[in-house]
Amino acid sequence: MALTSDKQIERTDGVQLAFPVNGTSKIYAGALVCVDADGYLVPGADTAGLIFQGIAMQQRDNASGDDGDQLCVVQRRGLVKCAIAAATQANIGDSVFLVDDETVGLAATMTNDIVAGKCLGVESDGVWVYIG
Repeated sequence: MALTSDKQIERTDGVQLAFPVNGTSKIYAGALVCVDADGYLVPGADTAGLIFQGIAMQQRDNASGDDGDQLCVVQRRGLVKCAIAAATQANIGDSVFLVDDETVGLAATMTNDIVAGKCLGVESDGVWVYIG
C-alpha cells in the first residue's frame, strides 16, 4: 500500500548493529564475527556457510544459552588491525579472508575464502583491514 501521508521512519547508519548470538557460542570483545546459516552470531572461522559481519564490540557468553538469548553489538565498517600469518606491501588492496576470530589470511591459504575485507596497510604486527 502506498503512502498517503508523511511517515516517521526508523533508521541507522549501520556502522554498529546488534546481532543475536548463537546458543553455543562465546564471543570475545574484538573478535572477528560471522553469522551462521541460521543467522546467529558466531566467532569468525574458515568454515563453510559463515558470512562475515565485522568486529564484536563486547564479550558475550551464550555457551549455555539458547539461540538469541544474548545480543552482541558488531562494528560493521571501518579500519581494524588484524593478525595475519604473512603479508607484504604487495598485498595492499588484496582481499583478506577469515582464518579464525582474530586472524585473516590471503586467498591462497584459505579453504572457504570468507571475505573479511581489503588489506589497506601492512605493519610488523598485522594488517589494516577495511571492513564494510
